[in-house]
Amino acid sequence: MARAISLVENGSPGFESLLEAIHGELGRARRIGITGPPGAGKSTLIERLTEAHRKAGLTVGVLAVDPSSPFTGGALLGDRIRMERQSLDPGVFIRSMASRGSLGGMATTTGEAADVMDAYGFDRILIETVGVGQSELDVIRVADTTVVILVPESGDGIQVMKAGLMEIADIFVVNKADRPGSDRLRQELEVALGVRSGSAYRHIPAHHGVDVTKVGGQMPVRPEGETPAIWEPPVVATVAVKGEGVSDLVAALDRHFDSLAGNGQLEAHRRRRLEQRTREVVDRAMRRWMWSKDGPRATLDSVLAEVADGRQSPYAAAARVVQKLGGSVEG
Repeated sequence: MARAISLVENGSPGFESLLEAIHGELGRARRIGITGPPGAGKSTLIERLTEAHRKAGLTVGVLAVDPSSPFTGGALLGDRIRMERQSLDPGVFIRSMASRGSLGGMATTTGEAADVMDAYGFDRILIETVGVGQSELDVIRVADTTVVILVPESGDGIQVMKAGLMEIADIFVVNKADRPGSDRLRQELEVALGVRSGSAYRHIPAHHGVDVTKVGGQMPVRPEGETPAIWEPPVVATVAVKGEGVSDLVAALDRHFDSLAGNGQLEAHRRRRLEQRTREVVDRAMRRWMWSKDGPRATLDSVLAEVADGRQSPYAAAARVVQKLGGSVEG
């Protein structure tokens, strides 16, 4: 499997044939994306999640994406250092991947590497993004469940909303919850989520004897254990270094997966993921063909020379190339 992932990651000859051969084996693993700012404790929480899944008898694959050097293209790949204890477990496979300059917190082949792990038979695949700020949105394209980890130092709920994380998170985790400010961050997140869903202040205790959940009429109460038709992202408090709150996170992950499977969203989500993957593969094949010796090099060289000489804009040149290629396909 390690060699297969290397084949895919490096785009070596035959990697697409390999991915085609394993396609029928996909769909058994639950893919969990973990994102958040640097220092939020993503690796530590993944280590604890891995321990919890292993105790439940599940096999775990971990894909950790690390930032690449802009000079050498290499990466520290420090997650293997942090998760050394789990790396010795035969039921755990940890693979670090360099982002290789890709934006959005993921390497370009992360999803395909997850496919290899899925086909290999892992029960859970944990995907950790680079963690570089407000662009960590690509993880939703490869994961069934997206977990956003924050710490009291991450800022307030408004900052989280600015980052766009409210739209991608299925579960929020306030890690290092033993630090000052964690309760405030958790409350602000719950209020912000409530505003979006129309049930703001549902978690806020009564103030001066007034129960805000009853103002304007009695709020409906969902029976205990019933899965909501529309998933409401919970906010889970953890202290990963101590293992506190990890069982609550595992339970939230299970509830979210059950919610997806119960209302048909899991199948729809995975269908969209395959559609997006197909577009990406087509784009990759087109780029490779366009600039190869078998592609329309004569036309490209001609229009590039005209652009360089100022006789044509890049936009007109691109339109000309597309029009010519379209005519060739129709012919």
